[in-house]
Amino acid sequence: MSSPGGARGSVFVHVFGRTDVGRTREHNEDAFVVADLTADDASLQPSVRTHTVGERGSLFMVADGMGGAAAGEIASEMATNIVLRELRSAWMAVPTPTAEAFASALKHAATTANAEINAYAANHPEYRGMGTTATIAGLFADKLYLVQVGDSRAYLVRDGVARQITKDQSLMQKLVEAGEITEEEAERSERRNIILQALGPEASVKVDLTHQQLRTGDVLVLCSDGLSGQVSRDQIGEVVRDEPDLMVVCKRLIDMANAVGGPDNITVVAARFDGEGLTATTADDEIGHRVFPLAEASNTPPMGLDRVMGEESQRTTVPVRAVTRDMVRPAIDEEAPLVSDERRARGRMMQRVLLGALVVAVIAAAAWWIAHVMNRGTSAAADPQTSPSAQNPRD
Repeated sequence: MSSPGGARGSVFVHVFGRTDVGRTREHNEDAFVVADLTADDASLQPSVRTHTVGERGSLFMVADGMGGAAAGEIASEMATNIVLRELRSAWMAVPTPTAEAFASALKHAATTANAEINAYAANHPEYRGMGTTATIAGLFADKLYLVQVGDSRAYLVRDGVARQITKDQSLMQKLVEAGEITEEEAERSERRNIILQALGPEASVKVDLTHQQLRTGDVLVLCSDGLSGQVSRDQIGEVVRDEPDLMVVCKRLIDMANAVGGPDNITVVAARFDGEGLTATTADDEIGHRVFPLAEASNTPPMGLDRVMGEESQRTTVPVRAVTRDMVRPAIDEEAPLVSDERRARGRMMQRVLLGALVVAVIAAAAWWIAHVMNRGTSAAADPQTSPSAQNPRD
């Protein structure tokens, strides 16, 4: 038996997910979804927790909402619901499932979620600016396709070693890539909560689409930053390596995050893959952030996807904004230089110096003018040819 996309034999999924409010937050703004898309079953029932990958694939998603009050909770729930809804409609309508059509469906489900969350916030002023991260992993045949918006993460654990296969859309990631700081410094930075992308705050969003070849025994871990900010990549790998029960894996990871303070909501989805449709690890395998070359240059979307794609079928360049988890708001452009606090302080000092110099110049000019007028008056009084009494003979 062959799986869709050319994989030989069946691929089996064993999956579990769990979310926790943490130790300091009053309510949970995270959301997740797990689904067997072929069976149209989105749940954690036994039929989904262990299932064979069908021709429509499987879905795993984590969303971390933000925006204050209940806005974040609404945004993350909307994101998971909309992505699942769009895959159930547009993806199911594709007559011949292919890897490219699947990847396209995932990406455009995310852009649709962004548009609807943004429109909802515009119509509800009390939720204006709300947003959510989204890390969406779709399994088709023997490959994962990942859509990334924000800084929730996907790790692939292979042979007990966890490697990040998504790239954070965050200020810290930009600084690491520029060589300004190390990964260790980024993890400790007070600005690590600044992200450059989220679903909802802007009318348009740039979606990162990547892919990863799976091997027998691989484990996918999706999580919000409530876990990745408290539990290291190596610790995640150790827990997955030592614990075969994915329900226990999720519980242990959440307990570890709570044990060090649990300052944020914590969500984990863990999925293990095996079956004859997967091959053993080879020395040439690459694990990491690998862009999927979706052919978007043409305006001929796969049948069934044109309803959600529209003008999004052409790649666009969208200004990326920075937002914080505490309050979603525009802050900086992606292309703008990253200005340090020290440089900002020097700039403010220079502005004060220039303003002071301008005030002194204005005062000096005014003093000169007054002195000049007074001198003219004194000269006129001393000159009989120009004095008032000389011009008026009656005096």
